[in-house]
Amino acid sequence: MPSDPSASPPFRLLGKSDVPFPPSPDEASLETFANPRPGRSYWIELDCPEFSSLCPVTGQPDTARVRIRYVPGALCVETKSLKFYLASYRNQAAFNESVANRIADDLIAACGPERLQLTAEFAPRGGISLTVEVEHPGAGEGA
Repeated sequence: MPSDPSASPPFRLLGKSDVPFPPSPDEASLETFANPRPGRSYWIELDCPEFSSLCPVTGQPDTARVRIRYVPGALCVETKSLKFYLASYRNQAAFNESVANRIADDLIAACGPERLQLTAEFAPRGGISLTVEVEHPGAGEGA
């Protein structure tokens, strides 16, 4: 079934090449569009193998692979806005656990998924790898 372009929301980033990356997650926005198959339960998988943020103590870069899986509710996240949002963490100083949970919280707030799984696999620092897994709904959040 062909989509009706007039029904598309106005995107601030999609189709534009002159927009700079936002300097922080607070200044970034996650754009959304209507779920094309409401009422059907299906997974969307997004993979960002080159994520980076900063250690809040040393200021050194933390790199990670961030994988996002979600079952959309009424809305889906637009991927170019997700790319810009994730890139906005490059100069953000925060612990890995906080970063992963903030990304999940912002995605939940933006598109209200029925389910969300986020895995952030951070590269080893000091010989130890760190992986953060966030699920929504989680225990105690309802099914």
